[in-house]
Amino acid sequence: MSRRRPPARAALTATATAGAAAVAARATYAALRRRPPGGAAIWARTNHRGEAVTLLEGPAVALGTALASAFAAGLSPRERAALVAAGAGAAAFGGYDDLAGSGDRRGFRGHLGALARGEVTTGAVKIGGIGAAGVVAAALAGGSPADVVINAGLTAGGANLLNLFDLRPGRAIKVALAGAALLAGTGPAAAGAVAAPAGAALALLPEDLGERAMLGDAGANALGAVLGAAAAAGLSRPVRLAVLTGIMGLTAASEVISFTAVIQRTPALRWLDMLGRRPPAVGPAGAGQPTEGAGQPAEGAGQPAEGAARAQATPAAGAATADGAATADGAAAAEGAAAAGPAVNGRRRTPATRRVQGAGPTPGAVSP
Repeated sequence: MSRRRPPARAALTATATAGAAAVAARATYAALRRRPPGGAAIWARTNHRGEAVTLLEGPAVALGTALASAFAAGLSPRERAALVAAGAGAAAFGGYDDLAGSGDRRGFRGHLGALARGEVTTGAVKIGGIGAAGVVAAALAGGSPADVVINAGLTAGGANLLNLFDLRPGRAIKVALAGAALLAGTGPAAAGAVAAPAGAALALLPEDLGERAMLGDAGANALGAVLGAAAAAGLSRPVRLAVLTGIMGLTAASEVISFTAVIQRTPALRWLDMLGRRPPAVGPAGAGQPTEGAGQPAEGAGQPAEGAARAQATPAAGAATADGAATADGAAAAEGAAAAGPAVNGRRRTPATRRVQGAGPTPGAVSP
């Protein structure tokens, strides 16, 4: 745990760290957009409106968070190392699932069930990889064996939980910022630890809300893992146990409950969810009804969803040319992506659209 610092100084150092993370994330995003690794098509996906978005937001957020955390003032070397290990490990395995995953299996039940039948999915690799990253981060942070177990659970559980919310524009970042604010209020140590992920996420929130980019698994897993590691650095053991119990409960509930349906049925949550977003997409010509609104059936309830898994959106058909420009063919191929496909673990997923030549596969999430 870091030495105690005067509140004013702690706030100043946290603000500086957040600012550095924001600058690093924006610069990384701009560089990646200019020269996408492997070409723009690999990172192109179709969102719930059938429009092309890029997954490059995720690596930019992850790198900005890691760089700022590595040099954050007011944190001990062990704390900085733990934050970097958590974020980098989660981003690496999340990115692997983004680019190589098929999306055929979702949720712990889906991936572990496939593993029991001898099928190793990219999601199963991600589960193991992020779990290992959590153990490494917890070991770097130090503490008793019990603390290492708890802190590893917070890191890995946080990574998975935040990914559950990356289903609509800006939602995961809003949840991350709310969690960071709550942790920052617990003391200077936690405030310093959450500054980097908060700054990086806030810097790219306009891209997410504007539906030009999305976190994907790489970004959502990285933010959640670093927030979990920050909780480990700043909270007492009883509070950490309570937080870990809450994470496990929400993760288990997500196997049978649609968070989107709950949000849409709750006026205050729905207002927060829509804050800063574009208006809901309208239905077919003449229908005049939004596809997302209060009173909509839950995803997986037998009705079309708004594009049930934003973070598992299909590759944009023709959406990204060599210079990243969207084509009319991509828009046409993506038409109908908002119609939900067969139920998977109580939720619905969009049917696969035609792939762009050279485009990556549908990203598959560990989270259901």
